[in-house]
Amino acid sequence: MTLYGKQSLLKKLISTTAVALAALMVTPSVMPSGLASAQEAEAPEGRQFSASAGEIVSAANELITANQFSAGLAKLNEALALPELNPYEKSIIYQLQGSSYYEMNQYGPAISSFENAINAGGLLPNEADALRVNIAQLLIANGQYAQGAQALENYINRGGAQKPAYTEMLVQAWVQSENYAKALPWAEKWFNAASPKERKHFDLMNFLYNNLGQQGRQADIVKQMINRWPEDKTLWDAWASMLANGGREEEAFEVSKMLYLGGALKDEQDLMKVVQYYSFYDMPFQAALILEKEMNAGRITRDSEKMVQLSSLFRQAREYKRAIPVLESAAASSGQAKLYADLGEALYNEGQCVKAETAFKDAINKGYDAGKSWMLIATCRYEDTQKEERIDCKMTEAQKDAAPITKARQSAIQAFEQVPSSSREGRNAKKWISFIRAEREAVENRCIFEANVEKELCFAIIKGAYDNEVFVGKFEIDPKDQKCMAFKEEYDSKFRVRIVDQ
Repeated sequence: MTLYGKQSLLKKLISTTAVALAALMVTPSVMPSGLASAQEAEAPEGRQFSASAGEIVSAANELITANQFSAGLAKLNEALALPELNPYEKSIIYQLQGSSYYEMNQYGPAISSFENAINAGGLLPNEADALRVNIAQLLIANGQYAQGAQALENYINRGGAQKPAYTEMLVQAWVQSENYAKALPWAEKWFNAASPKERKHFDLMNFLYNNLGQQGRQADIVKQMINRWPEDKTLWDAWASMLANGGREEEAFEVSKMLYLGGALKDEQDLMKVVQYYSFYDMPFQAALILEKEMNAGRITRDSEKMVQLSSLFRQAREYKRAIPVLESAAASSGQAKLYADLGEALYNEGQCVKAETAFKDAINKGYDAGKSWMLIATCRYEDTQKEERIDCKMTEAQKDAAPITKARQSAIQAFEQVPSSSREGRNAKKWISFIRAEREAVENRCIFEANVEKELCFAIIKGAYDNEVFVGKFEIDPKDQKCMAFKEEYDSKFRVRIVDQ
């Protein structure tokens, strides 16, 4: 991955190469018959053309100037074949050769020719350095980014001029070669020297810090960018991602929440991220409200998957009443057994046992776990018994059997009996059945206990009346205890000894 297009900016940077190379071409200084110009007459010894070489090179130069590069190259090759060329002649001929290849867009041969010009040994140090810069530029233009960048770096490290154009070229070349560590120091120089700093400067630093995993530096750059371009949502997204990747999820959530509340988030993906954040941080009700609102606004697709998610969020928030219509719609549209079971559970939690039972039975018919479904049906039936009036011990046995609470308990037992014994809920169902039956038995025991307590109390009152008879002359019970007279006959049969006359 690279920040810019593969060659657009580099081509622009290297466009000056043609001018630089044109300056190297031998024109008036190479004259026929080896006659040198006034400038050449003052040149150091060994930096002049012989008559034979000068004549051929002059002819080649005329062809090149007329844009007849192939013909000019043929003449240059003829010159190179001459015996006893001095280093200066070779260097100039190779330079002309390289310039011609460059004009023909043959960068590979051009580079080789310029390297030959340096190796020939006829150039002054500054001339060789200038040519090395041209070679580096051509390597980069030829797609040999790393080799060209290293050549340009070597030139600068040896004391060559560090021009702003070279710095920018190095940055782009190392980026193109995807050697971001090499690009970074040059990019920082480029960034620091830029005045005014443009978006491209910040974008490049953000790109490099991101690829090198330098999150602290990247965060600093992104902060600066947000201050400059606060309306750019991509910067806020990048900031939130950095926070999340750095383990600062809550801060990332705050950024996303701020963007949402500020109306900056429009895409479904961004909106769903906000919903997920609210859900993740145990705010299912808020997540549900956002999801519902955005579906109603058409910014989030209203499909069965989203409807299920909405109902799930309402259920997590224990907002079963709001979950029910969503689940009804989702279940009806998809026909999924699980959704009917979820609907049954929501209805169960709202105490709507009849509707819950219908939903659970639909779920069972569609293949859902019968054990779990019948367990909830039975539990709902049992919970309905708590709404019924309790058994009164004064009721007759027939009245107790006909009481609504007795029928409700029996209905719950019948539902628990529907739970398959092979189900993981089977054992729990049996425990519930035992519990409900024990509950009825406990009522019977309570009534028996209450009756026994009343009888024992009356027995004591009756005994007291008999004991007091010797003082009052008759058996007498206080009017408020007259109910005890119902037990007198039983008391007498148990505790009074009948005296039979002989």
